[in-house]
Amino acid sequence: MAGSNENRLAKRMRWAARAIGLVAAMFFVVMLIGSAVSEGVGPMTIASSTLVLIGAVALAGCIASWWRDSLAGILLVLTSIGLGVHIGCFAGRNHVLAWSMVGLPYLVAGILILSSWRLSKKIV
Repeated sequence: MAGSNENRLAKRMRWAARAIGLVAAMFFVVMLIGSAVSEGVGPMTIASSTLVLIGAVALAGCIASWWRDSLAGILLVLTSIGLGVHIGCFAGRNHVLAWSMVGLPYLVAGILILSSWRLSKKIV
């Protein structure tokens, strides 16, 4: 009986993490598109190219969450760390607020995926 409850909890954690990650990734893509439109066509700066790279890692983490929980969790946590470093280097003020809007959802999703992976690994 306890195994089925843990299995159900792991499944719910995985679905919640996927939903949070996908919503955060869609927000991030819309933000990148809006930034590209407002800046116009021109050479990519270091800041914008690192954001595109971080966005690609985030999208890869969201896609990987359907097959490989450990890889997806690590990618989502790395996305959160990368956004924190990027915000620390390139943002003007209110770093914590900016990171909590953009990076915190990836950290939550990554921790949920890693926790569900660990829980499901313990069950088997």
